[in-house]
Amino acid sequence: MEDEAGKVFVQDSQGKTELLRTADKCDKYDYLMAVGCGVIGGVIDIFLVGSPGNSALEKWSDEQVDKTVKGFAKTVGWAPKDEQKNSVSSAIGFLEKKFKVNYDQRHTADVGNLFNMNIKNHHLMSLSHSPDIVGLFFSILNQFTSTSSFIADGQLITISTDTFELQGKNFIAKIFSGIANWFGHIMSDIAGSSGSRGNTGRGAGVALPFYEIFQFCKFGKFSVKKDKQDLAIIAIRAFQEGYDFRFGLTTIIPIIITELSIRLMWALRRYFQYEKPLRECIPTTDHAELRVMILLGNGTLCVMDGADAAIRSGGNFLIMFTRLNIIAWFRFVSLVLKEICIRLGIKDALQKELEAFKRVNEAILVYLVELEKIDVEAYRREVENYTEYCRLLDKTSDEETLNMVLDLSFKQLGVKKAWKGDFDEFMKNRSNHLVFE
Repeated sequence: MEDEAGKVFVQDSQGKTELLRTADKCDKYDYLMAVGCGVIGGVIDIFLVGSPGNSALEKWSDEQVDKTVKGFAKTVGWAPKDEQKNSVSSAIGFLEKKFKVNYDQRHTADVGNLFNMNIKNHHLMSLSHSPDIVGLFFSILNQFTSTSSFIADGQLITISTDTFELQGKNFIAKIFSGIANWFGHIMSDIAGSSGSRGNTGRGAGVALPFYEIFQFCKFGKFSVKKDKQDLAIIAIRAFQEGYDFRFGLTTIIPIIITELSIRLMWALRRYFQYEKPLRECIPTTDHAELRVMILLGNGTLCVMDGADAAIRSGGNFLIMFTRLNIIAWFRFVSLVLKEICIRLGIKDALQKELEAFKRVNEAILVYLVELEKIDVEAYRREVENYTEYCRLLDKTSDEETLNMVLDLSFKQLGVKKAWKGDFDEFMKNRSNHLVFE
């Protein structure tokens, strides 16, 4: 059955209603627009993105990264001579010297021959070189403990390095220094090393965010020419072939074009055909039909990308992997999972939990502000006075001593007595009464 909101329910075996799906209100034209935009993105992906070393857009994205590196280097003090102002190698060399770290081992000999490593893959194997939260964590850890962490043969390996001292007079300052070192060193590596770029080569950049996790995937037997290799080896070889952060920026282009075109057509149709107010034509994911269109467009892009990679690989999984648009597939999977959560009501429950935690956090912050206003020293003195008062009461064994303790306690605590003179004499007079202030 269907309720007034367009939500479809079904009765389960226990007689409970369960939400199966939410009507997205898409018509055939919405579906056609979504698929059409996905096809455009797929064509761009196949013919313009391609694979590392065989991409029409790769040079453009590399140039954008080079400009960013040179701009960052100038911001932190790079002052090139006239003949070096357009040299990315000079900018990288400056950053390498300015942001030195203790975890920049490059060869097998640098790690005591514990595992095989070279200049083409050390940015991937070294966890601190990852441009994500994992890399930041291991970078701070390595800098504080003078160690270096790697993934080799599917295992986490940590080695000791030369003593490395972070700048800063306190812990917070040292943390800030460590973050600055990590980011600055990432910028020195993102466009390749100064040596490789100085020789007119492309160099080995840094990996895509969370790409390092592939190294733990020691499973599968995939054909690479006459060999059989697991997914971890395939990912490392793909990185060495040039599937790095710069090429990742290239793969984002068809995704952006697909989604922007879908959002634009959806908004124009609502405004001109359905004559909706402009504020209702803003393409946000609060609209179920727009989410479905974006999901369908990305799905079309991924299908074309996967089919192209499979056909052109000729059975060589390494070639197929380098031609896959990993970011597009990740985007598609995340969209599917998000839509499932929305349809099953999980997202709303999580949102409510988050809002509750936010309110609790706000209450704690208010409480902390109030605590900061407390005079701790005065509070300590009051506690000592009350403690002494309780100790004397415990030792009191007769009425006379009790009166003496109470009188002394009133004086020490600054409490004004409710009577005047002797208590017994005061109470004998019926005209007197106790006054508490």
